[in-house]
Amino acid sequence: MKKQRLIFLTIVLLTAADPMGLKAQDTLNSPSAERYRADWESLKRYRTPDWFRDAKFGIFIHWGVYSVPAFGSEWYPRNMYDSTSAEFRHHVRTYGSQQQFGYKDFIPQFKAEKFDAEKWVTLFRKAGAKYVVPVAEHHDGFAMYKTSLSKWNAVEMGPKRDVLGELSAEIRRQGLIFGLSSHRIEHWFFFNFGRQFPSDVLNPKYEDLYGPAREEKDDPSPEFMNDWLLRCTELVNNYKPQLFWFDWWIQQPALDPYRRTFASYYYNKGLEWGKGVVINYKYDKAFPDGAAVLDLERGKLDAVRKLPWQTDDAVGNESWGYAAGNTFKTAQYVITNLIDIVSKNGNLLLNIGPRSDGTITDEETQTLLGTGKWLDINGEAIYGTRPWSVYGEGPTKSASGAFADQKIPFTAKDIRFTTRGAVLYAITLGSPVEKTVIRSLGARSGKGAIASLEMVGSPEKIRWSQKADALVIEPSATYPVENAVVYKIVFR
Repeated sequence: MKKQRLIFLTIVLLTAADPMGLKAQDTLNSPSAERYRADWESLKRYRTPDWFRDAKFGIFIHWGVYSVPAFGSEWYPRNMYDSTSAEFRHHVRTYGSQQQFGYKDFIPQFKAEKFDAEKWVTLFRKAGAKYVVPVAEHHDGFAMYKTSLSKWNAVEMGPKRDVLGELSAEIRRQGLIFGLSSHRIEHWFFFNFGRQFPSDVLNPKYEDLYGPAREEKDDPSPEFMNDWLLRCTELVNNYKPQLFWFDWWIQQPALDPYRRTFASYYYNKGLEWGKGVVINYKYDKAFPDGAAVLDLERGKLDAVRKLPWQTDDAVGNESWGYAAGNTFKTAQYVITNLIDIVSKNGNLLLNIGPRSDGTITDEETQTLLGTGKWLDINGEAIYGTRPWSVYGEGPTKSASGAFADQKIPFTAKDIRFTTRGAVLYAITLGSPVEKTVIRSLGARSGKGAIASLEMVGSPEKIRWSQKADALVIEPSATYPVENAVVYKIVFR
């Protein structure tokens, strides 16, 4: 009966993606809004909303049952069944065999007793974030929200709270944009190691948690893809996110019609809500250029991209979720890479991983507050800006591509540009102790003669000269805030 229900509801969704089946609802929308169809020609009409292009900086949250063992990373639930892994050996040594103590047995220990949505969102707002994206369901199959499609959720088990619901309400109350992520499609194969030896993954009693546990090379079944589509649309209907983030496996060829159906359904919901919505995807097999917003995990681009894009990165270096022994990025790293990304038409979605009790580490807190301190003073050079004709200049080579951290730190000799109307911002990725020389702004560069130059956040009169081959700015004795310095330039 469940399979029949899934297929029936999916047919309803497929019909709903066709505007011919929604004439009655069309009257609820703006008369000028043309609804999306579930085909790429129609979906490529999509335009990234201004709120996303203006926001520049968001917070990602990886929090779930995997924060209980707090070992390795948020992939502990998969790796604890991999007999070759450190997680497997740790699990057997600490908890016993996977047949006696499986991943499911961590759920009662996931109590979230100190989780306070108001405190979290207040911290994110102080960090300067404009949107927040909690993980609704990770690869482990445990939903952090109230769902009618699985008993394995945070309302019925573990915290016994609608974590996503509490966060969405608080995010909106504090004036930020609410988004969410779904990693459900990867659940198809996530627990497959548990089928290779006696473990609780083989117990039929728990197959609705551990899933098909098939091989990654196997195409997901229609029933599983139907369930994926229903979970996604349930999240849209019940929580109304303005951003929906997908992980890499969304690109599966078999998922193509479901992917198109979801995109058209979600974009049409955005029209009904009168709000711009965003889908994030990782690789070009998932969406054609322009039909959604490209996201690069722990990486970035080395040039301006005409279309808006996003980096998702984590404050934690080894794990996205909470894990003992994790090391963390500094505010300096976050700030300079945010500037670099924004100069190339991108956004930064920065992740934190709270402990299982709902507290956020001191290291992540300090990095967020340090980032917010810089943005409080210099935010005008970030929020609402657009790229200039060149993104910047300087000796440090920018990392490029996915999984490409900026291993060589930027310096004050690296310059990045952003624009807002007639204003150009030149940003040094450090505090200069020597003259700042900007070759792109020499008199012979063709960019124009400079009428005025000031340092954002400082009343100091800046000494500068526009020579034929470069703009030269004298160093200051003090700067408004460390990490990066913003010069506001107006041309004649």
